[in-house]
This record gives sequence, structure tokens and C-alpha cells, in this order.
Amino acid sequence: MASVNHKVSYGAVRTHEGGIASRVSKLEELKRSVLSTLLWEDGFYENGESIAERIFKLTQSVKQEEAIAVLLEAKEQQKLRHAPLLILVAMAEKGWITKELVNRILTRVDDIPELLSLYWLDGKKPLDKQLKKGIDLALRKFNEYQFAKYNRPKAIKLRDVLRIVRPKPSTPEQADLWGKIVKGTLTPPDTWEVALSTGKDKKETFTRLIQEGKLGDLAFIRNLRKMQEVGVDRKLIMESMKNRKWGWMLPYQFVTAARYNPQIEESIEQAMLSCLSNAEKSGLSVALLVDDSGSMSSSVSAKSEARRIDVAAGLAIIAREMFTDIDIYKFDEEIDKLPNRHGFALRDMFNAGGGTEMWGAIKAAGKERHRNLMIVITDEQTSDEGKISDANADLLVIINVANDENGVGYGKGSVHISGWSENVLDYVQKYAKIEQIEA
Repeated sequence: MASVNHKVSYGAVRTHEGGIASRVSKLEELKRSVLSTLLWEDGFYENGESIAERIFKLTQSVKQEEAIAVLLEAKEQQKLRHAPLLILVAMAEKGWITKELVNRILTRVDDIPELLSLYWLDGKKPLDKQLKKGIDLALRKFNEYQFAKYNRPKAIKLRDVLRIVRPKPSTPEQADLWGKIVKGTLTPPDTWEVALSTGKDKKETFTRLIQEGKLGDLAFIRNLRKMQEVGVDRKLIMESMKNRKWGWMLPYQFVTAARYNPQIEESIEQAMLSCLSNAEKSGLSVALLVDDSGSMSSSVSAKSEARRIDVAAGLAIIAREMFTDIDIYKFDEEIDKLPNRHGFALRDMFNAGGGTEMWGAIKAAGKERHRNLMIVITDEQTSDEGKISDANADLLVIINVANDENGVGYGKGSVHISGWSENVLDYVQKYAKIEQIEA
């Protein structure tokens, strides 16, 4: 039996690796827990249930306006789906929601039954009035295609939502549409998911969807491996990849696709670089440090093939194109300065293994020269200690790509960003301008 007679350091807050963590406000703790999380997903150090429970309690421990701000940032900037719904439920218990706010958060049809599932997670109870009115508003903004796309056989179905909320249709057309939901007579949508689930030939289905322009950018990149497995003509795939306008996507999505489709990696890289071609250039001097420790190998979700290191590598690729004066490093227990590479050649420099000594890396990179910005992409679970001045920069920026309870890097001369999105480096640039940091 293990001994429980250990010396305890009361009041010390530490990371999972044992380094001293920053004591932060409930608001900052809530942001950390929310903005990098995919609800119910286990992290490298913490399980999904404990993270969700912490989000719920922290939401109710901050001010109403603070909870609303985190809710909107999670939904509209970080594009998260489930965490905002959980925050809504926590806020409903406090009487902090309005029907307009609920309607604003419910941007997809399947948000509605998911919200009710979370509301009744601990057992059935009367539906909050503002929640009910907000769902009523949301039901009116979706068309038949959207309802059909997300009309799934789950515990709470769309017809259950209509029976619970009892919205009054505004037009005969709306009454007819809602009647189809109740009767189960919605016209099946022509999506790749539906087309493949009908048992039709997968090769023919993918071919048709590509030719008809019905396979969106994200669906296309995620299904590259499947399309090649079923024998879709490679010339057709290459032509579609070349001719797409490629709306903004994070490089990690291409990084992940290339890992599973190495035979067409060059074309995937060209598509990725086309997304970055319009990135605003900055003359700020930058040191970018990427956490390459073992915990960064964790997947961003159980269903995703993308890892946290893929996200970090993707952000490094963006930074390389954005900043004209930049040095990039990777670190675990040691730090390595990387060659001046771009695209997938830069990605290939990361392998995610070993422990984490973030402050040692910050100090080593800071000794080389003074810079405008030092940006650290990490899960913050460092084992060592340090201070912000070690960065030898006008501003130390720590971007947290995980959701663990305790982290580091708060204080004067630093900015802390919980969560990652396509906007995070743009935000850093704008913040630097506000702080009048110039090259």
C-alpha cells in the first residue's frame, strides 16, 4: 500500500508536470477551461467529465457579464459548439439568459436537441422560460434542408423539441415544414454523409459530389483518404484541389490530411499555402517557441486525427508567412532553433516527445537578442520555473492549446491567450499595435 504520509505545500498551485502555476481569477480559469476544449473529450492530463464540471461551476462563480463574454467568445470567435451550450445551461440556473442570447447561440439545428440534453443531464425539470422562448425563435430561422440534415435518431429528436416547445407557426409554409418534422417526411438532404449512408457506390457518390460542387472544402480535405481508398479518379481529385478558392482553413487541417495522404502531399501543401497567400505581413521581430513535448501528441478530440502538435505546427506555418523577421524554436527539456523552412518542411521538424521545460526555453531564446514579441505555443504543463522578463521581449505571448486546470505566464509584460483559431495570430498583431509595439 502506498504511503499517504507526505509533506504538503499548502497554497502552492502547480502544473501537472510540477512547475509553479499562476494563481488566476475565476474568469481567467473559466477562459482557460472553455476556449481550448471540446466538451466531454479527455485531455492528456484530465478527463472530459472533470473539465465539464469545472466549466459549469466556474460559469456560475463569475459575474453575469463575464459569463456572457466568455460564452460569445467561445461560440463566435473560437467556433466551439458544445461548451457554449453547457455555459448556457449554467447561466440558465442563475437566471442570466435572455431569449435573444439563446437564439444567438443556437446557430445549427442540432444545437437545439443537444442543449436540451445538457439541460436534463441530471434529470428532467421544468424548462427555463427564456430557454424555451429562445428555442422558439431559433426554430424559425432554419429551412427544410437544414432540418433534414440534422434530423438524427438521438435520445431527444427534433419532433420532441417541437412537442416540448410548442411553437406557433407564423405562416402556412412554416406549419407544413414543422408538420413534416413530426411526421418524419422531410426530404432527405443531398449531403455526402446521406449519400454514402444510402448504400450507393462510394466512388460514384464522391465523383458526383465533386463534379456538382457539393463537397465543401472541409469535407473534401477530410475525405481525401476515403476517396482514394474507393478509387475516385486522382486527376479529378487534383483538379478539384487546384481549382478550389479555398476559404480560410487552419493549416493543421492540411497537416493532418497530408499525414494520411503522403502520395499527394505536394498538392495538399500548395492548397494550404494558397490559403496563407493573403496573410498580412509584419516587420515585428519575433521569437516563436513551439512546445514539442510528449503531452502535445494528444489528439484534439477522440474523433479527430489532428493532434495538438499539428495545431501548433499549423500556427508556426502561419507565423512563418506572417512575420518577416522571425526565429522559430521547438522545445521539450531542451531547446532547438529550427532552420528557415516553410510549409510542410517546417512541420517535419516537430515530433512531440519528452518532458517540458518552458521557462528554460524562454530564457535561452531570450539571451540571443531582444525582440518585439516572444510567442510560445504550449499546453503550459511545464516542470520548471521562470519569470516574464526572461523573454527579453517587449511582450511575451503565451497561446494555450490545451484546457488543463493550472497554467503559467500571467503578469505584467505578457498576454495570455486561451484557445486557438485562425484568428489568434491576427489578434497578436492587433494587440501589438494597441500596445504601440513597433519594429
